[in-house]
Amino acid sequence: MLSSSFANYIATRSSGSRRDEVYVAAVPLRGTKGPAQLLMSTAYSLNFWDLQHFMVIINPSSSSLHSQALVYDFQPQDPESIAVAVAALSGRSVPGVVLTRTLKKLPKRKCWFVGYSESDAIDVANRFNEGWDTDLRINHHDCRNYANGLVEYLTGTKAVLEHLQSSSMARDERTKA
Repeated sequence: MLSSSFANYIATRSSGSRRDEVYVAAVPLRGTKGPAQLLMSTAYSLNFWDLQHFMVIINPSSSSLHSQALVYDFQPQDPESIAVAVAALSGRSVPGVVLTRTLKKLPKRKCWFVGYSESDAIDVANRFNEGWDTDLRINHHDCRNYANGLVEYLTGTKAVLEHLQSSSMARDERTKA
């Protein structure tokens, strides 16, 4: 006989009522220790949109077997290497990596709810990652493209970062007035 929690899990998955939450979060870009890292942290603090690293967070529904949120992230294999930074900034591609890690709680700052996934978001994200090209090229195939692509794959929402940026800029203008 099935346990009641497992039976509920199966029923939820088959009925399509599962609704995993999808978020986008921004963190400072990583750089070499010292002045470069200080510059990245300052740019993040000043809210320079183009100098932030974006990632996708999936917060599983209560009907999920997963209890913790997962972060999905695309970045250079060695983000603190000066050689990688020079290559990336000059427009050349560098080896990238898709990372997945657990998160104890959602960030309080620079984390935006962007929608729900109607199916098992973790399975969907894993399928997306299997097809993701890991050659990273700044402004052509980087964390922004990854976040936009994964959010669209999960929720159907296109160009989510552009929407977030324009609403963030509008909010900044209202606070200045």
